Amino acid sequence: MREEVHGLPAFYATPAGRVAARLLRTRLAGMWPAAPGERVLGLGWPQPYLDLWRDGAACCVAAVPTQLGAMPQTRSATLVEEMHLPFADRSFDRVLLVHGLEAADHARKMLRDVWRVLAEDGRLIVVVPNRRGMWAHLEHTPFGHGQPYSAGQLSRLLDRHLFQVERRDTALFIPPFGWQPLLRGARIWEATGRAIAPRYAGVAIVEARKAVWGALPTGATVPRRVVMEAGGVSQRLP
Repeated sequence: MREEVHGLPAFYATPAGRVAARLLRTRLAGMWPAAPGERVLGLGWPQPYLDLWRDGAACCVAAVPTQLGAMPQTRSATLVEEMHLPFADRSFDRVLLVHGLEAADHARKMLRDVWRVLAEDGRLIVVVPNRRGMWAHLEHTPFGHGQPYSAGQLSRLLDRHLFQVERRDTALFIPPFGWQPLLRGARIWEATGRAIAPRYAGVAIVEARKAVWGALPTGATVPRRVVMEAGGVSQRLP
């Protein structure tokens, strides 16, 4: 991950960060109202959001990539490598990936490891900066760094890595500034933006289910057989 996202804790301590977290939490709670008895992993910088599911969940773990340069703030958090999550196969029923994919050095390898740690039929929510939105083009918030995606681009990326996209959503139509009069009208901005300009949200949100059909995740090595023919000529077969 890249150094530009190191300001995450400071951002969420500001009035604008608190409003952004509240607006995004509303959309996430609409997708996953609860997670009774389930194991939930938050990957990236999920601390502002994991409390949505702590009540009733079997466990909620925050996994913060070491490249972020920030220490986890709770005992239920751990530092991880983005491509090598220190969890067994099928360890979690749900994964929230926020402030992670857009800043990853190896996004595809990260998704392959997320696929690995998800249980069969497990669910994933990915939150990324929307490339059409204002938040992706202003660098004074964490959403203005890394690789933004449109909802379509994100859906296709997930599909290539054996995730079946089920729902899309958006959030953060309010302009990314800390002016108090603007922040007080956040709900109006959200409602208006969703009604008249849904493609220009600040973030794209996609929920997907782990697909266990098909072959290996994209990028995995497929072994080949070597057949020796007469005369010592070899041929590789799939």
